[in-house]
Amino acid sequence: MADTSHDIRTLNGLIATTLDSVDGYQEAAKDTENSRYASMFTDRANERRQVVTDFQSEVRRLGGNPEDDGTILAGAHRVFLDLKASITGQDDQAIVNEVERGEDHIKAKFEAALKDTDLSPETRAAVERGWGSVKQGHDQMRDLKHSMQAASN
Repeated sequence: MADTSHDIRTLNGLIATTLDSVDGYQEAAKDTENSRYASMFTDRANERRQVVTDFQSEVRRLGGNPEDDGTILAGAHRVFLDLKASITGQDDQAIVNEVERGEDHIKAKFEAALKDTDLSPETRAAVERGWGSVKQGHDQMRDLKHSMQAASN
């Protein structure tokens, strides 16, 4: 059997980052006072949870043990988990700014994985499926941030 350790490590890193994203969206949904934003954040958290489930299944298929915690345990940079501390008592603009910053972080992680020429075709396909959620979420939060900035000017 081929060595799958690189694919497993890559997927587990993305799982941890995506779990941070789930946590960040859940915190944002709790902290916003705007029900439309809360619904949007909850939907994104659920979508990201599905990405995690898919990646965990792929890691199992590869013979590995899937990550089930965010990057706190890995000690990696965790933009999304800084969300609550930085937005407590702040307005929706601050919440959206932090969510969008977290989206920049997860987007960069996925882009790096997509550029990894050592991934197997199967793992690359799994990352590409997850990328759809990340790209859509990033673009939605970027557009929301920009529309809020325009409205406040």
